[in-house]
Amino acid sequence: MRDRTDEVRERGFTDHVLVCTNDRDSEYAACAEAHGDEVYEAVAAWLRERDVFWSSVHVAETSCLGLCSAEGTAVAVHPRGRWYSDVVPADVPALLEAEFGPGASRLGVPADDSVAAPEP
Repeated sequence: MRDRTDEVRERGFTDHVLVCTNDRDSEYAACAEAHGDEVYEAVAAWLRERDVFWSSVHVAETSCLGLCSAEGTAVAVHPRGRWYSDVVPADVPALLEAEFGPGASRLGVPADDSVAAPEP
Protein backbone atom coordinates (compact mmCIF):
# COMPACT_ATOMS: atom_id res chain seq x y z
CA MET A 1 0.00 0.00 0.00
CA ARG A 2 1.21 3.48 -0.89
CA ASP A 3 -0.03 6.71 0.64
CA ARG A 4 -0.20 9.13 -2.28
CA THR A 5 -2.09 11.94 -0.53
CA ASP A 6 0.68 14.50 -0.87
CA GLU A 7 1.20 13.66 -4.55
CA VAL A 8 -2.51 14.14 -5.34
CA ARG A 9 -2.66 17.42 -3.44
CA GLU A 10 0.49 18.71 -5.16
CA ARG A 11 -1.18 18.12 -8.54
CA GLY A 12 -3.95 20.52 -7.45
CA PHE A 13 -6.74 18.06 -6.70
CA THR A 14 -9.28 19.59 -4.34
CA ASP A 15 -12.69 18.00 -4.85
CA HIS A 16 -14.33 14.73 -5.88
CA VAL A 17 -17.75 14.28 -7.45
CA LEU A 18 -19.18 10.78 -7.12
CA VAL A 19 -22.02 9.82 -9.45
CA CYS A 20 -23.90 6.59 -8.88
CA THR A 21 -24.38 4.51 -12.00
CA ASN A 22 -25.28 1.34 -10.12
CA ASP A 23 -27.43 -1.22 -11.90
CA ARG A 24 -29.08 -4.15 -10.22
CA ASP A 25 -31.62 -6.81 -11.03
CA SER A 26 -34.17 -5.91 -8.40
CA GLU A 27 -37.64 -4.53 -7.87
CA TYR A 28 -36.03 -1.45 -6.29
CA ALA A 29 -34.84 1.64 -8.10
CA ALA A 30 -31.25 1.87 -9.29
CA CYS A 31 -29.38 4.92 -10.55
CA ALA A 32 -28.39 3.28 -13.83
CA GLU A 33 -32.05 3.31 -14.80
CA ALA A 34 -32.53 6.84 -13.44
CA HIS A 35 -30.15 8.73 -15.74
CA GLY A 36 -26.92 7.73 -13.98
CA ASP A 37 -24.76 7.67 -17.14
CA GLU A 38 -26.29 10.90 -18.43
CA VAL A 39 -25.72 12.66 -15.10
CA TYR A 40 -22.09 11.51 -15.12
CA GLU A 41 -21.64 12.90 -18.65
CA ALA A 42 -23.31 16.21 -17.66
CA VAL A 43 -20.97 16.55 -14.66
CA ALA A 44 -17.92 15.84 -16.80
CA ALA A 45 -19.07 18.30 -19.49
CA TRP A 46 -19.67 21.11 -16.97
CA LEU A 47 -16.23 20.62 -15.47
CA ARG A 48 -14.55 20.35 -18.91
CA GLU A 49 -16.14 23.65 -19.95
CA ARG A 50 -14.38 25.25 -16.97
CA ASP A 51 -11.10 23.39 -17.58
CA VAL A 52 -11.05 21.70 -14.17
CA PHE A 53 -12.04 18.13 -15.14
CA TRP A 54 -9.38 15.72 -13.88
CA SER A 55 -7.19 18.55 -12.66
CA SER A 56 -8.81 20.10 -9.61
CA VAL A 57 -11.91 17.92 -9.64
CA HIS A 58 -11.99 14.17 -10.05
CA VAL A 59 -15.23 12.52 -11.10
CA ALA A 60 -15.99 8.88 -10.45
CA GLU A 61 -18.81 6.53 -11.25
CA THR A 62 -19.76 4.60 -8.15
CA SER A 63 -21.92 1.76 -7.09
CA CYS A 64 -24.77 2.42 -4.67
CA LEU A 65 -24.54 5.58 -2.58
CA GLY A 66 -27.64 4.59 -0.61
CA LEU A 67 -29.92 7.31 -1.99
CA CYS A 68 -31.76 5.22 -4.56
CA SER A 69 -34.67 6.73 -6.44
CA ALA A 70 -36.48 6.11 -9.70
CA GLU A 71 -36.62 9.90 -10.14
CA GLY A 72 -32.89 10.45 -10.69
CA THR A 73 -29.40 9.46 -9.65
CA ALA A 74 -27.39 10.02 -6.48
CA VAL A 75 -24.42 12.41 -6.41
CA ALA A 76 -21.95 13.13 -3.60
CA VAL A 77 -19.43 15.98 -3.51
CA HIS A 78 -16.40 15.48 -1.28
CA PRO A 79 -14.62 16.52 0.86
CA ARG A 80 -17.56 18.90 1.26
CA GLY A 81 -19.78 16.11 2.54
CA ARG A 82 -22.68 17.13 0.27
CA TRP A 83 -25.18 14.48 -0.85
CA TYR A 84 -27.91 14.76 -3.50
CA SER A 85 -30.57 12.40 -4.80
CA ASP A 86 -33.04 12.53 -7.68
CA VAL A 87 -30.48 14.31 -9.88
CA VAL A 88 -31.27 14.42 -13.58
CA PRO A 89 -28.95 15.83 -16.25
CA ALA A 90 -30.77 19.18 -16.35
CA ASP A 91 -30.03 19.63 -12.61
CA VAL A 92 -26.26 19.34 -12.98
CA PRO A 93 -25.39 22.96 -13.91
CA ALA A 94 -27.29 24.40 -10.91
CA LEU A 95 -25.92 21.75 -8.55
CA LEU A 96 -22.29 22.29 -9.57
CA GLU A 97 -22.66 26.06 -9.70
CA ALA A 98 -24.04 26.01 -6.14
CA GLU A 99 -21.11 23.88 -4.98
CA PHE A 100 -18.21 25.35 -6.98
CA GLY A 101 -19.40 28.74 -8.25
CA PRO A 102 -20.34 29.65 -11.84
CA GLY A 103 -16.77 29.46 -13.11
CA ALA A 104 -15.64 26.78 -10.65
CA SER A 105 -13.82 29.42 -8.61
CA ARG A 106 -14.76 27.88 -5.24
CA LEU A 107 -12.79 24.67 -5.64
CA GLY A 108 -11.00 23.58 -2.52
CA VAL A 109 -13.16 25.86 -0.41
CA PRO A 110 -14.92 24.07 2.43
CA ALA A 111 -18.67 23.80 1.99
CA ASP A 112 -20.63 26.56 3.61
CA ASP A 113 -23.63 24.94 5.27
CA SER A 114 -25.46 28.23 5.04
CA VAL A 115 -25.43 28.02 1.23
CA ALA A 116 -28.71 26.54 0.12
CA ALA A 117 -28.78 23.59 -2.22
CA PRO A 118 -29.98 24.36 -5.74
CA GLU A 119 -33.72 24.53 -6.23
CA PRO A 120 -35.25 21.60 -8.12
